[in-house]
Amino acid sequence: MIKLLTPRLTLIPLDHQQLLIWKQLGHKGLEKILELQPNTWKMELFYEQETIQALNNYWIPQTAKFPLDYYWYTNWEIILNSSSCSVGGLGLAGLPDNEGTTEIGYALDQKYRGQGIATEAVQALCDWAFQDADLRVLRAETPVDNKGSQRVLEKNHFEQTGKKTLTLENPIQVFTWERHRY
Repeated sequence: MIKLLTPRLTLIPLDHQQLLIWKQLGHKGLEKILELQPNTWKMELFYEQETIQALNNYWIPQTAKFPLDYYWYTNWEIILNSSSCSVGGLGLAGLPDNEGTTEIGYALDQKYRGQGIATEAVQALCDWAFQDADLRVLRAETPVDNKGSQRVLEKNHFEQTGKKTLTLENPIQVFTWERHRY
């Protein structure tokens, strides 16, 4: 099994079976099979809804479709080693497309923000992803009012490229970002 290790974190890509357990038993069930200490994530409604939508409509179907490359299509649990608990997740939007691009996204439990955890996790996944010779550009989006997330991207060498409105049930303005292979 692939795991990414940083000084404070372990990143674990969830396989199809683990995602199904999350859907069927909730995140607490997932924590149990991963042998983690329980931690109920506290996130804004937007991130909660985005996570559940990704679980049902993206991660589960895509990991079934691409079992050998599932780590490009799944949630990577962000495990804080000091407390052996999951403090959030991050992931990619699939293998690089014909232009050599994919997108990265992440969400962190409010209790653990402002400690550099998201920055460390994003750095580790970027470093891993850029080992793929086909990847030339990583993209990201952040809500315009989420200064913390914008700092995470800036610290990871992303540059702001624009602004757009996501047409969701409650439309939201986001900045668009890119990080190019060095």
